[in-house]
Amino acid sequence: MAKAQFHKNQKVFVKTVGTWAVVEKVIPQWVKGLDEPLKIHYDVGLGREFAATELAADKANGPTDAVGDLESWRVVREKNRWKEAGDASDHPHPGSFPKVVTDEKDWGGWRVPSSEYDRDPLKIEFQARIICAAPQLMKLAKVLSRCAAQDADDLPNDIVQLAKQGTTLLRTIYDTPNQSGDIPRAAE
Repeated sequence: MAKAQFHKNQKVFVKTVGTWAVVEKVIPQWVKGLDEPLKIHYDVGLGREFAATELAADKANGPTDAVGDLESWRVVREKNRWKEAGDASDHPHPGSFPKVVTDEKDWGGWRVPSSEYDRDPLKIEFQARIICAAPQLMKLAKVLSRCAAQDADDLPNDIVQLAKQGTTLLRTIYDTPNQSGDIPRAAE
């Protein structure tokens, strides 16, 4: 199974060509019966599709603190195509399922397969709310870490420990994968 390593409009270095380009299209190769794509290729406007191994991310344009992008995360309701409202009376919102959109144009983000939603709809609704709250929680962790770094002597030990945990969590979020594709462990 493959996971996308780059996203649309991301600046990447095309190793085989030796130039910088922008990902114009992410092209998954789907196989019937699988929940995830088998391979993912990228169209960067150079005449052919490239594999992730042929590209490298621009480290300078890594994750940012673009508050505007993070504040647009929200839960929207999608119509359930497989079950009508009467068939799903045990669901918190019969006839629909949550979709978290992370873009102003109501696309991009997180969805859940209908079979997984049917298994535990309350859990999926909870996960959707957590994902939507994540940008605000990140902001809270940043502020707490910044305050503790400035006035660590004046704060109670519990607050300082929370700030350290927040810093560790933020590092795991902002660290980019290394060459092997593994996520590096954040320093404690």
